[in-house]
Amino acid sequence: MAPTDDDAALLTLEVQFDGLITELLAAQEANCDSLIFPDERSPVQDSSQCGIDAESDHETRMKEVEAILARLYPIEQAIIQTPACTVAGLGVKARHAAYVMSQYWEGSIEGMDWHARTVRLLIESVCDVAHASLPLKARRV
Repeated sequence: MAPTDDDAALLTLEVQFDGLITELLAAQEANCDSLIFPDERSPVQDSSQCGIDAESDHETRMKEVEAILARLYPIEQAIIQTPACTVAGLGVKARHAAYVMSQYWEGSIEGMDWHARTVRLLIESVCDVAHASLPLKARRV
């Protein structure tokens, strides 16, 4: 039996989680782009139409983000509820925790309170031992 066979369910969930996180980040980035540059349209469109288009684009993108989050929720619940049997499975759980607690990677670790620093360092240590990269939302600063 290979060391990861016991955590096959968690490893499958990780693939699904990673796919949806990639999709979510792309949708959020597209949504931010539409907020930052809502009036960048072709010069032939009048400005009143641009405002309507930008608003409906934003609503459409927000609905897309919400739909992705709805698909992500049961995967996150399954990751939380599935026990890890190997270091690889523990890495899946640590990566999920890093995603959920991504605010702990927004600033320098030196300025963090004791609890946040402890959680961040624990998650990073588990990811290091499991050879698991941190999710995109929780990269080291």
